[in-house]
Amino acid sequence: MSFKDLIVIFTDARGAADRLALAAKLAAPQEAHLIGLHLMPPITLLAGGIPYTGTEREIRALEAIEADRRAGAQKIGEEIAEHLRSAAENAGLTHEFRSVEHGDIEACAALHARHADIAILGQNDPEHPSPAPDLAETVLLGAGRPVLVIPYAGRFSTVGHSVLVAWNATREAARAVNDAMPIIAKADKVTVLSVNPPSADFGGPAWPGADISLHLARHGAVAEASSTVSHDIDVGNAILSRAADFGADLIVMGGYGHSRQREFILGGVTRTLLQHMTVPVLLSH
Repeated sequence: MSFKDLIVIFTDARGAADRLALAAKLAAPQEAHLIGLHLMPPITLLAGGIPYTGTEREIRALEAIEADRRAGAQKIGEEIAEHLRSAAENAGLTHEFRSVEHGDIEACAALHARHADIAILGQNDPEHPSPAPDLAETVLLGAGRPVLVIPYAGRFSTVGHSVLVAWNATREAARAVNDAMPIIAKADKVTVLSVNPPSADFGGPAWPGADISLHLARHGAVAEASSTVSHDIDVGNAILSRAADFGADLIVMGGYGHSRQREFILGGVTRTLLQHMTVPVLLSH
């Protein structure tokens, strides 16, 4: 099992060099094809519902603004394409660049991600508003592919040497483990963490995480099970805390075991990780 094509999705060029370099390191051992996708909302102003009287002067002004915005978008695309070329050629990978202008860039991203083994995106940065602030969530829920989200803060030169699997025995967690197997099987260390597992007295396993650790070992992973009980902080922050303790450079977990709306209103592990991640997180739904 291996990744054969990875798609790295952008709405701007911030962090592009680091994200593509990390993607190339992930792709290189598997000789995977590397795709860079630059997504833009529609730039056309004359058909964008802007009220104007139709005078020649107004039309020329709108055309000038449109041309300026298009030139700016093209510059961003060229910057991403150059980082892609550099990262791919340094790693000896085949690559391609796509630039797409679309009215629904989140749906467009999900469509492109369906034709790759894994989608790689950046975490939403609240200080730099994105035209698609829910992009990672939309691709996670709509693409049918695993999503690797890279934090906007910090630099990450490696991913997958020390992997923390957040395990709660759900369908989503099982899917994430299977989707991450190309990384897990090659990791130096894999820790399977169960947070607040049910005790054996209430129908839980005697050793939480032991069965999935054995499954991973059959795939060649160096895996061990661990569990923790957290009363002071929520599960999401407990996972982040233990990831720091274990020196993990990747968290693997199922995404949205509850409905997206419930997690949006009440909070949840997925939203906590997407908002506060300190290392890259691979999610599957």
